[in-house]
Amino acid sequence: MIALEERMAAALARLIRDPAAPPARHIAVGAASPIPAAACWLVKKTSADVRLSLLHKRSGNPFTEGTRELFDLTGQGRIDLFFLGGGQIDGQANINLIGTGDWPGRKVRFPGSFGSAFMYMMTPRTILFREEHSPRVFVPRVDIISAPGVSAPGVFRRGTAQALVTGKCVFSFDPARARFTLASVHPGETAASIRAATGFDYDEPAEVAFTPDPTEAELALLRGPIRDEMLETYPEFCNRVWHRSAEGRAA
Repeated sequence: MIALEERMAAALARLIRDPAAPPARHIAVGAASPIPAAACWLVKKTSADVRLSLLHKRSGNPFTEGTRELFDLTGQGRIDLFFLGGGQIDGQANINLIGTGDWPGRKVRFPGSFGSAFMYMMTPRTILFREEHSPRVFVPRVDIISAPGVSAPGVFRRGTAQALVTGKCVFSFDPARARFTLASVHPGETAASIRAATGFDYDEPAEVAFTPDPTEAELALLRGPIRDEMLETYPEFCNRVWHRSAEGRAA
C-alpha cells in the first residue's frame, strides 16, 4: 500500500525535475518539511547534479549559522528552489502563516511568517504544499498575507509558485494570471471532490488526470536509503510513515 506521504513526495519530485521549469541545482528545505525533504532525497539519489541543503539536519548541516546563511544564499541568488506551506492558502497563491481573523490574527494562531516572504520572492521556484486539503485551509482570500503569491508591476521578485501539492491533488500555478489549474487528482478523488474541498476558485481541464503512483524504484528508495537518511532529522515522520525508529528498529 502506498502511503499518502509517499505519493506526495513522488509528486513533488516530479515537479522538481520538470524540464519546463528553471533548473533546480541547489534546493533548500525548511525545518518542518519532511515530505519535501523526502522528495528532494528522491531527486538527489536519482540525479547527478543536485545540491540539497536541509536547514535543520542534525549532523552534516551545511548551515553553521542556520537561517541567516540560508537568507544570505537566497539573496545572492544561490538557492533555486524552496518549499512553503501555510495555515491558509488562497487562489492567488498568497499564504498566511500568522493567524485567522483581523490583524494580528488571534482567532487561530499559526507558527509565524519568519522568512517566508523573503524566500517566496527571492527564490526562482517555490512549490507550495499542504497535506490537509479542506476549505478552512484553501480559502477564497487569506485573512492575513504572510507572503504574496504575485507582486505588482515594478516590484522586484525572482520567482513565484510553481505548483501546489496537497493530500488530494496537484495544482499548477500561472503567475501571469495569478490562478491555479487542477493538474491531477490522487486516487480516490474526483474533480467534484476537489471542488467541494477547495474554498478558492481555479481552472480545470475537461479531463482530469490521476496523480501517478510512485514507481517501484521510487518506493524502494523511499522505504530504504531515503528513510535511513531521514531518521536522524525526522524520527517521528519515519516512525509514522515507515514504522522505523531512530534507533533503526521496526516500531
